[in-house]
Amino acid sequence: MTAGRAAELLPQSPLRARALLLGSRIDLRNWTEADVLARLPLAVRLADGGLAVLFRYGVAVLVGASAATEQALRARLAPLLENAYPAPEAEDLEVRVEPGRAEGLHEGALVVQAADLQRVQLIAEALSKSVLLAHYEARMAADFDRIEPLARELEREGRVRGRTRDHLRRIGALLLIESRMMARAEIGEKPELLWEHPQLERLNALLESEFELRERLAALERKLALVARTSRTLVDLLNAQHALRVEWYIVALIAFEILLSLYQMGFR
Repeated sequence: MTAGRAAELLPQSPLRARALLLGSRIDLRNWTEADVLARLPLAVRLADGGLAVLFRYGVAVLVGASAATEQALRARLAPLLENAYPAPEAEDLEVRVEPGRAEGLHEGALVVQAADLQRVQLIAEALSKSVLLAHYEARMAADFDRIEPLARELEREGRVRGRTRDHLRRIGALLLIESRMMARAEIGEKPELLWEHPQLERLNALLESEFELRERLAALERKLALVARTSRTLVDLLNAQHALRVEWYIVALIAFEILLSLYQMGFR
């Protein structure tokens, strides 16, 4: 699709780009080809003339779409979602098309020189990664809130309560987060779109800088490592406690057998 054709689809300015994290995954394999404007990432035409860029890691980014169209798209995506979230995470960005102005953030809005499809896809990808990071940042904050009382208990009493299975489940959840961010969303990777459109490198750098994608990813990775290490330590401590308890049970059984033998010998 040419830049002119994309501009016809998105004639108004400013435009609202809205990212919605709807679930952990969207199955896009059988999306109707008649609606498809481009792939990698998948961009589709909406009924009101706006665009939607869809990502398999659960995010839909709508550009220039009305509230009614957003609801219609969410209804269409509902059966394609895996682990749908009851309250989707959302992030908004105002986009202004000003051909004679340098691209970048001005007065809280992203200024671009054209509303061509490739720019829309690139903006959508950055916005989708930002909303995904926000979701997992909130998850990590909740995990840190759980860690603090456990650390206090360990410092005060020298032991921890809880079940090994609960901590193992938390470790599994952390591994899933890491897998979704690195393998599925590829947050730290260069967008595939840039391989065919290197002229958009500067816009991509501006978007990465504005949303602080690399910095937030690095911070999240450090938090993931800390929470995972803490959970593994707690599992090791609980296992050690269980092993010590089993040893005491064995000692008690041996002592009981000795006493029983002595008792039987006394009556002979």
